[in-house]
Amino acid sequence: MKMRYVMDACALISFLRNEDGAKRVSDILKDATDGTAKILINSINLLEVYYDIYRGVGKAKANEELAMIRRLPVIIRARISDEVFEEAGRLKAFYKISLADSIALAEASVSGGALMTCDHHEFDVVEKKENIRFEWIR
Repeated sequence: MKMRYVMDACALISFLRNEDGAKRVSDILKDATDGTAKILINSINLLEVYYDIYRGVGKAKANEELAMIRRLPVIIRARISDEVFEEAGRLKAFYKISLADSIALAEASVSGGALMTCDHHEFDVVEKKENIRFEWIR
């Protein structure tokens, strides 16, 4: 059975910047390449990554990195299903987290995947109260 992961922005940024946790993300990407894992990211979370790069080093680098990301073994979910929409709304209302974080959490919850993240300050409380799996990269 394939492991299923939902990647949030901080996990992808850690990988791109070779920060702490990049090795764990790289290992999971290798598993996806080998066919033993499935990784998805919502386009809203990908937008956070694009914005972070654009803000930091400009449009050309953001577009270059986006092209590279699109070659990774990651499914980019461009649409928010009704089920993810409703779950994201519930999670955002209850935990007062960012919209993008609520979408990543909802994608993990609905798909049964583990949320690949390093955002302990956002998600530690959620992990204690919800039946959502987490893959902490650091």
